[in-house]
Amino acid sequence: MTKSAFPPVINAATRLLILGSLPGDASLKAAQYYAHPRNGFWPLIGGVLDEALTALPYADRLERLKARGVGLWDVIASAERSGSLDAAIRSPEAADLRGLIKGLPQLRAVAFNGKLAAGLGRRILSDLDGLALVDLPSSSPAHAISLSAKAASWAILGKFLLDKPAA
Repeated sequence: MTKSAFPPVINAATRLLILGSLPGDASLKAAQYYAHPRNGFWPLIGGVLDEALTALPYADRLERLKARGVGLWDVIASAERSGSLDAAIRSPEAADLRGLIKGLPQLRAVAFNGKLAAGLGRRILSDLDGLALVDLPSSSPAHAISLSAKAASWAILGKFLLDKPAA
């Protein structure tokens, strides 16, 4: 079954772009990034921002990310996949990462949420100057390390955030 990425969550203040691989079934069903209840994304990025994002409605979470200079998207625009595991992705079509990044003048870093996102994203973006590329352990519950261990790696993202929320 062909599955497609969501539109990017960005604005002119985006300094940090977090890229996943492709939304999983729970996310696609809910039409929300990282909707699986056991996915650690919202607690992890909430820890980086020092905000309790999981308690907020989804639209408010996205607004808080954008206010702090954080954007979301995926490295894969569409692919064949049965289920939600990255290992099941077949015939991936890359998202236009370079095109998106051209429109983000404040962008300082791209963080990859998981190995597949990092492998594909680095191939597309590795030759761009002045942009930090950061590999993160996947927030997926399928990546079986503790949330606290993941949080220690994700903490590096704090140095790319806006200190004050964007207007």
